[in-house]
Amino acid sequence: MACVHGEPAGIAAKPTTQQTRNSLRIAVVAPPWYELPPRGYGGVEAVVAHLVDQMVLRGHHVTLVASGAPGTLAQKTCSVYDAAPSDQLGNREPEVAQAAAAAALIDDLDVDLVHDHSLAGPLSARGRVAPTVVTVHVRPTGDYARYYRWLDRTADLVAISEAQRALLPGVNWAGTVHNAIDVPSYPVREDKDDYVLWIGRFLEIKAPHLAIDVARAAGRRIVLAGKCSEPSEKAFFKAGVAPRLGPDVEYVGEAGADLKRELYAGARCLVFPLQWEEPFGLVMIEAMACGTPVVALRRGAVPELVPHGEGGLVVDELEDMAEAVVEADGLDPLVCRRIAEERFDLPVMAAGYEQLYEDVLGARIPRDRLRGGRQELG
Repeated sequence: MACVHGEPAGIAAKPTTQQTRNSLRIAVVAPPWYELPPRGYGGVEAVVAHLVDQMVLRGHHVTLVASGAPGTLAQKTCSVYDAAPSDQLGNREPEVAQAAAAAALIDDLDVDLVHDHSLAGPLSARGRVAPTVVTVHVRPTGDYARYYRWLDRTADLVAISEAQRALLPGVNWAGTVHNAIDVPSYPVREDKDDYVLWIGRFLEIKAPHLAIDVARAAGRRIVLAGKCSEPSEKAFFKAGVAPRLGPDVEYVGEAGADLKRELYAGARCLVFPLQWEEPFGLVMIEAMACGTPVVALRRGAVPELVPHGEGGLVVDELEDMAEAVVEADGLDPLVCRRIAEERFDLPVMAAGYEQLYEDVLGARIPRDRLRGGRQELG
């Protein structure tokens, strides 16, 4: 595993007015699939990269375990893979290999706390002197629920929404911290173009096919942008999306940072007809940051993130979405932007995690006492 000290060329940490009372030594473990920051798709990786930078700017020392060349402000970056193994998504070998390498590295570090965002990495938390905080980025149901119920004996879990946390009650949730974006980097537009937008992975649960249907029912042109590289995504695009394409549907492929911002800013609204209980949904806060309201079904974290009548319109039935798309024209883009600034900007997330770190470090109750009386897990 190659480790590099210092910030990458062209990046330097600048003083901040939000220095913490106590400087912490933090080891951060990212998933291996995309470099940090990601160039295109990579929602979790984008959040981790931003959090690393924010922690450094707030006076902490960060050692980052990730894939690819250094791209954050971390004082030390260790890469198991010189190039992110994105083409191996679905194959668990890279994740297991990185978890083993990260465990060996952290054993040799003098850190106050480990913050793990990967799936397999937290398995090495048992026996570690420093506490391990694990942000749960998945929907914790099924086998994931069993995994995190066992894992909470050795790690402190962090939810990214209250909706996610409610799916797994009775475990060691240290707190809830919403994901965030660099709001100032998103352009806000009050004058909108003639299209609505859907952006995401091309999967049935993300419902791009239903977004097309909703836009047509509302008499609006729709632009589709998103990731379509894995076999499951390609198969769904062929079966569910391609037959619906027409002159009122524009597919632009996977959007990089610049194109994504341009699309958000120009859209009349983001159409989000989720078909599952999504634990967060970065696209919603990205849209609001650009002054673009969200029209979504009441699923997962949607009502928690999108204030109805301000940041967008949240409806209960798919049949009501077309009318909501038309009504969304009356929402104020600057109100959408203000919501993003006040609730989902990077300093807000950083302050939340900083407080959580202090809470975890200040509550070093022996694990056997903390877990006393826990029932056996089935």
